[in-house]
Amino acid sequence: MKLHADLPLASSIIAYGEGWLQLPQERLEHSLLLSGEGWHQPWDCPRFDALQPAHLQALADAAGQHQAQVVLLGSGARTRFPATAWLRPFITQQLGLEVMDTAAACRTFNILVGEGRRVLAGLILERSAESM
Repeated sequence: MKLHADLPLASSIIAYGEGWLQLPQERLEHSLLLSGEGWHQPWDCPRFDALQPAHLQALADAAGQHQAQVVLLGSGARTRFPATAWLRPFITQQLGLEVMDTAAACRTFNILVGEGRRVLAGLILERSAESM
């Protein structure tokens, strides 16, 4: 799915599909943490079922380092919520966490970046069993 205008921002997600996303300069095929400034790093969480408290701690830590106003969690092909007890790092840092499927998180990320908001996203890029 194409997600960008004709001239995308350097930090925008320009396309998304099952198990991948396209940034202006790079195609990524692994889950990642992504800031509105264009910083990104691999996130060792290949599917929602593999999500652990340490993954959410890494997301909260990155949000704090990048002074994010909004933190998104793209939970894969469908919206799924992490265990409430795992949200302690967000409570401690007084950060909210918006959870949605990864396609919605990509669209929301682009809107927030376009508005100039400081956003950080943890995006789970899942592949179906048929495509592996």
